[in-house]
Amino acid sequence: MNFPKNLTDKLETRKQNKSLRILTQPNDLIDFSSNDYIGFSKSEAIFNETHQFLVDHNIKNNGATGSRLISGNHILYSQAENFIAEFHQSESALLFNSGYDANVGFFSSVPQKGDLILYDELCHASIRDGIQLSYAKSYKFKHNDFEDLELLIQRNPNTLIYIVTESVFSMDGDCPNMEELVSVSNKHSCYLVVDEAHALGVFGEKGEGLIQYLHLQDKIFARIMTFGKGLGCHGAVILGSNELKSYLVNFARSFIYTTGLSPHSVATILMGYHHLEKDKNALESLRDNIIFFNQVKKMLYVSPLFIRSKSAIQSVIIPGNEKVKDIANLLQQNGFDVKAVLSPTVPVGQERLRFCLHSYNTKEEMTKLLTLLSSFVF
Repeated sequence: MNFPKNLTDKLETRKQNKSLRILTQPNDLIDFSSNDYIGFSKSEAIFNETHQFLVDHNIKNNGATGSRLISGNHILYSQAENFIAEFHQSESALLFNSGYDANVGFFSSVPQKGDLILYDELCHASIRDGIQLSYAKSYKFKHNDFEDLELLIQRNPNTLIYIVTESVFSMDGDCPNMEELVSVSNKHSCYLVVDEAHALGVFGEKGEGLIQYLHLQDKIFARIMTFGKGLGCHGAVILGSNELKSYLVNFARSFIYTTGLSPHSVATILMGYHHLEKDKNALESLRDNIIFFNQVKKMLYVSPLFIRSKSAIQSVIIPGNEKVKDIANLLQQNGFDVKAVLSPTVPVGQERLRFCLHSYNTKEEMTKLLTLLSSFVF
């Protein structure tokens, strides 16, 4: 059977734009591309403790066997959700299979027809996809521009409004002024929703995220935490009230109509959270590396090329798919796993190198990487 021509044409356009995505193989380059900020995905201690936990509880099931509403709600779910809710100082927690599932489930079901969603223009694709499935109207506001946000709110009086942002933006690595945003939300009686995917394991005394670090958790309607970054495993959780949890169990289709996570996956999440509580060294090493990286940027005069960020995500804008790919290839040839982010993932002209910092990167590695970058771009 011939492949449809209209699909072939779309692939050909990607090739011509130098933006065709391909799956790459694992490599032994120095990691500056993964989201494994504090090294939990490589932790033998978490791996061994997860196994021992399952053995001690005589849990030998490989799968959940069904959706959580049918047969898949094994006992580890309530244990993990209770622990996570307490850890994040939330009334309730509901686990989802992934961050994508959590965002699609929330935004497709919670905002209703007649409601309004106002979201930051740089919000993640999973948030946008969930919004597209909603019956609510939606408008984007300029990135971290709360004057623009307030204008949109004022144009829609007597409307139930959800404001949506991220505590750390995945492409720019920057953070909104959360205190100001909470003030705007309270002023207009809006419901504030914050995706903390890239803040878990990075901000807070125990890596709780930016919202708890700022003591704003009681001001947020819902927080979405994903585990594929700082926690180094898989899955996600939505934090909020007991009423929100009950609502999602009844109406979030990405929760209702999917097989649950396996006992091993949920146990890994639980052990990851236990390590956040007790493993301060990894968090401190990551924070030290973020400070050091920013210092070296200034010393080598490449700081103006970067988007301002105090998170583990550091991005330098290099316009043009071909040019940014060429520089990424040069860095890879010198032993560094750095990925180019191409349009259409980011807007044309905003193509970039995205550096992800980790607790296990050394000062020598960061210095050499930035020195090479300086020689390639100047």
